[in-house]
Amino acid sequence: MADFQISTQRAKWIFTPQKLDSMVNQKTVLAVTDDVVLPVSSVLTVMEQLGKERFDPFIITQASTINQFPLDSSSVDAVLAISKISDFPSDKICGEFSRILKPGGTVFVCKTLEGQVEDMQQTIQRRVTLAGFLEPQCLDLKSIKFSTFSLSFGIKAKKPSWKIGSSFALKKPAKILFKVNLDDDLDLIDEDSLLTEEDLKKPQLPVASGCATTKKACKNCVCGRAEIEEKAVKLGLTEDQIENPQSSCGSCGLGDAFRCGTCPYKGLPAFKLGEKVTLSRNFLEADI
Repeated sequence: MADFQISTQRAKWIFTPQKLDSMVNQKTVLAVTDDVVLPVSSVLTVMEQLGKERFDPFIITQASTINQFPLDSSSVDAVLAISKISDFPSDKICGEFSRILKPGGTVFVCKTLEGQVEDMQQTIQRRVTLAGFLEPQCLDLKSIKFSTFSLSFGIKAKKPSWKIGSSFALKKPAKILFKVNLDDDLDLIDEDSLLTEEDLKKPQLPVASGCATTKKACKNCVCGRAEIEEKAVKLGLTEDQIENPQSSCGSCGLGDAFRCGTCPYKGLPAFKLGEKVTLSRNFLEADI
């Protein structure tokens, strides 16, 4: 069976005369490489080692120079990429693999590199994962040898089984109502039985006594309130001015720095308007 070659720009692909008709009715395999030549026999050998049937492959060489493969979306069952350089397949080429592969199709990326194999494996796995492929796996291909090259490792990944834009109906989970089975014979604790007689007693508030319950100090005051009121009288303040201080300017309670010369509260500490003026015990006493 003779093979025909057609080239465009720097890229070329090889196909048999029956290829275009067979691609419609049977499974298709696309083989790509960054090299100038990729023998059909090499592609068939690799696919056989990978457990695939012997298909008549569609081959594209120098694929690194192509922006878009000349294939329809979701038209290929499997893609085989064989490369000697680390930059192929690029992220863009991996995206093209995802475009042309049918849902559930498989991509195989085989490398002939030497050294730093582990780093290259991780790089290829990252690229196919970012392209949307699932379950990337490492393959040991050292047993596959050819006259001009030998494979070192491979990466296998699968395209999801759904197409872009597909929709699925989500089944709403049935509402499960929790049932609590109460045994009539079960002994339940009475909440009232947890309280003692002491807990039920009304708390007794302390009885206020002394000057705290009167407007003025007691006759026999011992808490010091009588002395404070006596000092306030010396200042010329009335009882109302002490109990409910008011200010026409609104600044009397801020302190002497804000009081006028005729302010009745001049000399007193700062206080809040409307609240009783409180004098300390040592007020009006000499500091020295």
